[in-house]
Amino acid sequence: MCKVTMKALYCQQNSSGEEMTFIFQERENLPPTGDNDVKVQVRACALSRIDTKLLSEVKLQKELLPVGREISGVVLEVGRKVSFFQPDDEVAGILPLDSEESGLCEVVLVHEHYLVHKPEKVCWVEAAGTVRDGVRAYTALHYLSQVSPGKTVLVMDGASPFGTIAIQLAQHRGAKVISTAYSLEDKQYLERLRPAVARVIDVSNGKIDVAESCLEETGGLGVDIVVDAGVKLYSAEDESSSKSQLLPHKHDIITLLGVGGNWITTERNLQLDPPDSHSLFLKGATVSFLNEEIWNLSNIEQGKYLCILEDIMEKLSSSVFRPQLDEPIPLYEAKVSMEIVQKNQARKRQVIQF
Repeated sequence: MCKVTMKALYCQQNSSGEEMTFIFQERENLPPTGDNDVKVQVRACALSRIDTKLLSEVKLQKELLPVGREISGVVLEVGRKVSFFQPDDEVAGILPLDSEESGLCEVVLVHEHYLVHKPEKVCWVEAAGTVRDGVRAYTALHYLSQVSPGKTVLVMDGASPFGTIAIQLAQHRGAKVISTAYSLEDKQYLERLRPAVARVIDVSNGKIDVAESCLEETGGLGVDIVVDAGVKLYSAEDESSSKSQLLPHKHDIITLLGVGGNWITTERNLQLDPPDSHSLFLKGATVSFLNEEIWNLSNIEQGKYLCILEDIMEKLSSSVFRPQLDEPIPLYEAKVSMEIVQKNQARKRQVIQF
């Protein structure tokens, strides 16, 4: 058998754990295709920040971490027990958290339970670029809360790739959506969305009160579901970065939540004081933590997870989802793009096209 050499992108952490370097490694011939494996020729791979803290907490930290997990591509070969796919099928999916494979490689091996069929109408870049934000949006609005017609949803930072998909899913389910914008460009983008967002709250100058605007928009009743993009935990003088200045304080979110409301937070270190808890108790409101990796950390919900992935592809195919994607990037620029993504400096989803 002739040797096939491919490049794959990996991430190396320095000893302090702070700085990261991204390196291309030569790899020769994939291991043999297992019984349940699908060999995929990658056509596009989206870039997402590597959560080293989560990886170390679930004991998956290693010296070289594979980069790129959201992929779309063509099936080259299937294991003998694979029942969902056959060669030449077009597929999309997310490599599991413990995957040894880098999605930024021409060919990868994936267990069949992490892939779904990609509709013909959906291009490679859109399939790879939407799948993670789609999973997050479904986790937030379908499993952690039940978005339905007549509900009001506040999506913080709606112009982000995740915010855009969350808005579109909420509107598709018949909800009224309010969103915050962190800049004039974000505000203009959100105002151009169709169907239209009920209200865009521009918080870029720090003068507009989010809670007040939401209560005004809902006739004083408050919103049913809040999906935050981080929150201020302390008073202004304790917060350092300029981005955190634009975030709402946790008290603002509790104030604008309606009775029986759901607050879905991305803030992993959220601390609630007794008065905060008391306010939530009086409203009968809930706080849920949004960690889309739960689907990968436990196989018990595998069926639901595959349903989500299939639904995301269907909604892309029917143009319900119109993602916030940057121009496709060639593989040789992947290292530079990944550095930008890791520093949270990309405003649109970065996708590498092969």
